[in-house]
Amino acid sequence: MPTETRTDTGYIVSDDPARFDLPLAHRWISEQSYWGKQIPYLTFATAIRNSLTFAAYAPDGEMAAMARVVTDRATFGWLCDVFVDEAHRGRGLGKALMAYFKAHPDLQGFRRMHLATADAHDLYRQFGFTDLTGADRWMEIRDPDVYTRGR
Repeated sequence: MPTETRTDTGYIVSDDPARFDLPLAHRWISEQSYWGKQIPYLTFATAIRNSLTFAAYAPDGEMAAMARVVTDRATFGWLCDVFVDEAHRGRGLGKALMAYFKAHPDLQGFRRMHLATADAHDLYRQFGFTDLTGADRWMEIRDPDVYTRGR
């Protein structure tokens, strides 16, 4: 069952997939983010469908911000695709998304929650994130050109 909360500025943050504007979110991430440039629509749609995704909606119902958590909803999560539309920045939506994330019933009691950010460390630290511990144990397969190769 979807959950939602209202901010003091009149925005609603909700995890209701029926409200989520997938084409708009895809434009944000594929055109304006530094991490998802040129992600194909179907790839993004699959990622959204297989994640816990929530968004902030302006008083007129327009989607204004989003975030996504890749999770098993029991032990681990990775917060990603946090984005606030430029027209709605400066209204506390980043903090509202993070407060919603921290309180969400499907994201409690985890052993580990991760995120990667190039520019918002101060925001995330306010919500308990710290520098990665045990980084020497982590490995990755990285393919930064996967979305642009073969087009």
